[in-house]
Amino acid sequence: MQELFPLACGLLLGVTLGFVRPTLWLPIGAGLAIVLGLLATVVTGEFKTSWGYLLFDIPLVAFAAFLGFLSPRHLRPPIWRSRR
Repeated sequence: MQELFPLACGLLLGVTLGFVRPTLWLPIGAGLAIVLGLLATVVTGEFKTSWGYLLFDIPLVAFAAFLGFLSPRHLRPPIWRSRR
């Protein structure tokens, strides 16, 4: 259950990155993945056991952000996709 918070943060981050300029996707995404991973470790209370949980929560947020970033582009109905 404690991993739902980092997953939710990452998905929300990934979806909102779609509204940012493409040149800023990587710097903003990486920075916020670190911040949200730290926040997830603190909110869930895992830091009381070990700060090593950061090494799990940050990549989890980043991976969920990647999935959240790609999903709106690939799950749209074909009629809504731009034609090239």
